[in-house]
Amino acid sequence: MTIMDQAIQAQPGSEDIDLLGRDLEAAQARYAASNPLSRQQHEAACLTMPGGNTRSVLFHEPFPLVIERGEGACLWDRDGHRYVDFIGDFTSGLYGHSDQVIRDAIRAALDAGLSLSGHNMVEQKLATLITDRFPSIDLVRFTNSGTEANLMALGAARIHTGRDKVIVFAGGYHGGLLTFAGPAPLNVPLDFVLGEYNDIAGTLALIEAHGPDLAAILIEPMQGAAGCIPATPEFLHALREAATRSGAVLIFDEVQTSRLSTGGRQLVMGITPDMTTLGKYIGGGLSFGAFGGSAAIMAMFDPRDPNHVAHSGTFNNNILSMAAGAAGLSQVLSAERLRDLNARGEVLRERLNALCVEHDAAMQFIGLGSMFTMHPTRAPISSVADLSACDPAERDLFYFYLLSRGIYIARRGFFALMLPIEDADCDLLVDIVRDYLEQRRLPSDAKSQPR
Repeated sequence: MTIMDQAIQAQPGSEDIDLLGRDLEAAQARYAASNPLSRQQHEAACLTMPGGNTRSVLFHEPFPLVIERGEGACLWDRDGHRYVDFIGDFTSGLYGHSDQVIRDAIRAALDAGLSLSGHNMVEQKLATLITDRFPSIDLVRFTNSGTEANLMALGAARIHTGRDKVIVFAGGYHGGLLTFAGPAPLNVPLDFVLGEYNDIAGTLALIEAHGPDLAAILIEPMQGAAGCIPATPEFLHALREAATRSGAVLIFDEVQTSRLSTGGRQLVMGITPDMTTLGKYIGGGLSFGAFGGSAAIMAMFDPRDPNHVAHSGTFNNNILSMAAGAAGLSQVLSAERLRDLNARGEVLRERLNALCVEHDAAMQFIGLGSMFTMHPTRAPISSVADLSACDPAERDLFYFYLLSRGIYIARRGFFALMLPIEDADCDLLVDIVRDYLEQRRLPSDAKSQPR
């Protein structure tokens, strides 16, 4: 029996909700009083950007922090507060804030010139490093973000199959133009079919129903923005078999999950998708995306073929991302370091879940390896539908409490460990979460809730 199987879910009453609201209001007031310079910076930014923001996920009330600098595993905000960085720029900052190898590679690239107007000396090296790591990628092309990579992969799948429909999954996030967690007016107008994550029977029925028109199945092997919800091995294997039968292109969005092993979660699962999309840390912390797959699919982009499909982008092979990415994969991110990082995350997540059980709290941490998310519920979680009863105010209170104790995470409760994170940092986080549970008196407290 796992730790999270030891308890049953409890629902908060109205008194608990009122208390939560008061606690959150007080936490936000303390936050505002402690960060006057961030508030000032935010108000100035509002004069030239809508809401002072150009990246929606970073905004929160009463105003977001302004980060001034980072070093190693630490950040400093505009008001001089120091934080241990447990978010790593939503997995992009896996190498930390000042890895010397990557800094040296960027400096060398700067010395050789920036916009070189042609092929450069590094892009082939990075491409080889990627194709060597990922079993599904025979050939690869670069983009500027994971969003672009997913758009290009879907375009390739539609051309390759001559079909239009795309199966995606509720809660999925494949970039700012491909988000399926609610209303998304900016989504590209493709013919999407929405499935339920981890629902084998329901998804197989969708594939059967739409098979002749189905171009692609696009899936994250673990849904990131939805809350680090892993796909079950059975679900992923069923998709692989069904995609093969229907002739659809199976696309694994490993923009985040690529860090779960040297070859992503596909290598761990022993599943070879037809195409894979990448991004985040693989650019060494700089703007980056990539899509690749079988030679049969990717051959359409070969400009030596007079009937090739053009794929342009001024910064696709920009020298800084190419140099930083190649240095990171070849000199920093060894198989041993990546294995140790994910093992550290697994141990940390288990320790945090043990605290939840110890304090009889309606809270759990789910995920894989070096990535996990806090959810204020005891219920089993296999899809985003299982999170509908969670109160976002509980996540907000948790976020502000950790900030006040010098721990920086995503407001939605997301953690992504970086290479510079040490055992002492993990011990500190465990102590702080223990304090939170003891002080918060979560609504599932055994004294106030029936069993």
